[in-house]
Amino acid sequence: MKYRTEHDSMGEVLVEESRLWGAQTQRSLENFNIGRGIETMPVEIVRAFGVLKKACAMANHQIKPEKMTAEKCDAICRACDEVISGELNEHFPLVVWQTGSGTQSNMNANEVIANRGNAIAGKKLLHPNDDCNMSQSSNDTFPAAMHIAALAAVEDELIPAVERLIATFVRLEDENRGIVKSGRTHLQDATPIAFSQEISGWRASLQRDVELLRRGILGVRELALGGTAVGTGLNAPVGFDRLVAEKVSEITGKNFVTAENKFHALTSKDELVFAHGAIKATACDMMKIANDVRWLASGPRVGLGEISIPENEPGSSIMPGKVNPTQCEAVTMVAVQVMGNDAAVGIAASQGNFELNVFMPVLIYNFLQSARLLSQAIESFRINCAEGIKANREKMHDNLYNSLMLVTALNPYIGYENAAKTAKLAYKENISLKEACVRLGFLTAEEFDDVFKPEDMANIDR
Repeated sequence: MKYRTEHDSMGEVLVEESRLWGAQTQRSLENFNIGRGIETMPVEIVRAFGVLKKACAMANHQIKPEKMTAEKCDAICRACDEVISGELNEHFPLVVWQTGSGTQSNMNANEVIANRGNAIAGKKLLHPNDDCNMSQSSNDTFPAAMHIAALAAVEDELIPAVERLIATFVRLEDENRGIVKSGRTHLQDATPIAFSQEISGWRASLQRDVELLRRGILGVRELALGGTAVGTGLNAPVGFDRLVAEKVSEITGKNFVTAENKFHALTSKDELVFAHGAIKATACDMMKIANDVRWLASGPRVGLGEISIPENEPGSSIMPGKVNPTQCEAVTMVAVQVMGNDAAVGIAASQGNFELNVFMPVLIYNFLQSARLLSQAIESFRINCAEGIKANREKMHDNLYNSLMLVTALNPYIGYENAAKTAKLAYKENISLKEACVRLGFLTAEEFDDVFKPEDMANIDR
C-alpha cells in the first residue's frame, strides 16, 4: 500500500495515496476507533456539507473575489457537486463518536474538496482551511449542515412516504363503505363502527402528522452559518450569512434563511428537538395503526380475523402454513427505535455549554436514523401490507351480531340499568340479547326488532 505525506498545524501524517482526505481526517481515524465502518457520519450530512461548501464558495466569490477567485470557486463547486452526488462517499470515513462539535467532519469535507478540487484544476490551487473553510468555522458549518440534512430527510423522504400511505387509506375507505363491524375500546367489545370509519381514523391521524411535520421543520430552515466560532461572525464578511442562505436555497430548491441570533443557533438545538417530536408523533400513530392491523388480522381461525393482509413469507420454522404480520412488526420495532432516539435527541440538545453544543454528531445521527427508518418502514408497510388489506365481511358480521354492547341501542327505550341486566343475562345464559330482553319483560319481540338495528348504530351518514 502506498502512502503520501500530509501535514497540518500539528505536523506530518501519512495518508493512503488513494484517499482524498488529509491530515486532520487521518488523525481522527486513528484517535476514534469507535463504531468504525458501522456508525459513520450519515451520508445525509456528507451531502449537506457538499451543498454548504458550494454555497460558501459562491458567496465568498461574490463578496470578496480577490480572495475567492473564479478559478478557485469553480474548482470547489465542481468538487462539491461530486460530494453531493455521492461519488466521493468513500472518502468520508469518520465515525459519529468524535468531537462533539463535528470539527473533524467539517475538516474531512474541507480536505476532500480541496484535494479533489486541486485534481480537477491540475495544480495546487486550494487550501482546506484558507479556501474551503473561508469565512466559516466548524461551529457554524456543522449545525448548518445538520439543518440542511434534517430538512431534506423530513421533506423529501418522510412526508412523501406518509402521504402515499394516506392515499392508500383513502382508497380503502372508499372501497369499504357500508361495512359495519364491532367497535372495540379497552380491547373489549364496544358499539358498532363502520370499517370505513375505522380506516378514516388511521388516515386522519397521518394527515395530522403531516401537518405537524411541516410545522416542525419551520425552524430547521434557519442556518447558523455566519456565526463562525462563537456567534460573533469573526472573519465572516458582512452579509455573508444571508447570501449563503440564498445560495443554499438555490442549490437545494428549498427555502433557507439565516438565523437572526447566531449565539442561539450555535448552542441551542431546540428546532431539531421540536422537529423530532413530530417524527416521534408519526411513529406513535404508526405504532397504533400497525397494531390495529395485526389485531384485526389475527387468526386466521382463533383470532379476530376481521381482515386479511398479504401473505409475504412463511412465519414459522416448525409450524407449517403459519403466516405472520411481519410488516406490522417491522413498523412497531422502528417506532420503538424512534421513541428511543427522541430521548437521545432531547438529552443531546440539553448539553449546550456557554457558546456551543458539543453533542451535535449524536443528535443528528439519531435524528436522521429516525427519519430514514420511519420513511422506509412506512413505505414497506404500504407496499407489502396496507395495499392488500381486505375486509372479511362474514366475520365482521358475525362478530357484530355476537357483541353484547349492541345493548347500548336499547338505553333510550328500557334505560341503562335494564340494558345492563339484559347484557349480563345474555352473557350468563349464552343467549341472544333479544331473548334476554324479552325474558326479562323489558320489550316484546316485536318491539325489540323495531329498535334493534346494529347497522344504524354506526351513524354512517353523520
